[in-house]
Amino acid sequence: MNIHAMRAIYKFEMARTRRTLMQSIISPVISTSLYFVVFGAAIGSRIAQVEGITYGAFIVPGLIMLSLLTQSIANASFGIYFPKFTGTIYELLLAPVSYLEIVVSYVGAAATKSIILGLIILATATLFVPLRIAHPLWMILFLALTAVTFSLVGFIIGIWADGFEKLQLVPLLIVTPLTFLGGSFYSIDMLPPFWQTVTLFNPVVYLISGFRWSFYGIADVSVAVSLAMTLVFMAISLALVAWIFKTGYRLKT
Repeated sequence: MNIHAMRAIYKFEMARTRRTLMQSIISPVISTSLYFVVFGAAIGSRIAQVEGITYGAFIVPGLIMLSLLTQSIANASFGIYFPKFTGTIYELLLAPVSYLEIVVSYVGAAATKSIILGLIILATATLFVPLRIAHPLWMILFLALTAVTFSLVGFIIGIWADGFEKLQLVPLLIVTPLTFLGGSFYSIDMLPPFWQTVTLFNPVVYLISGFRWSFYGIADVSVAVSLAMTLVFMAISLALVAWIFKTGYRLKT
């Protein structure tokens, strides 16, 4: 394995975060802080507790997951799309670097940035609400698995997109609505029975539920099911990435 090439790509992508600090870190943290202020003050004053947890604390895992999903996709998709846009992707494909090393480098950098952002938001949340993490190791596991999975999704989007506007298409029209409807701000037990069943078809529900369980020990679905579904999403994403490199989809033209 070409460790030097992987390190070079990884360091280049991480350096891009420092050059775009406002967009990559500061802006998501400010946006999430506004959610705490608005939802915590406006809705939290009307909803005392959800399953024994104060509303402000209850929404913390959902808000972290919202930022984690969108930023993982954005970091990975732009990271691989920009070399396509400039044409340097062909130099990378001709270099003595395997497809696996390319994926690990770009996805690893995107996931690292998302995990750092998630931890910063978690630290910021302690300024607004009292928090406890019942299962810290599980919290880190769900954080890492989700960041890697959606960085893979972002990598796929970056390969698929043929314009900058398409980089925002999936996050804005699919991922963000699914996150809002996936229990970020409420427990699905609060929904009527029919909509509870419908909500279970939303894959983001399992990510948020498992992540919230790691904080408070409460979940809308079994933590084992949440973990299994996360691994299934990762496996599907890996299969799509493998297919892209095998067929040369959007890379050989």
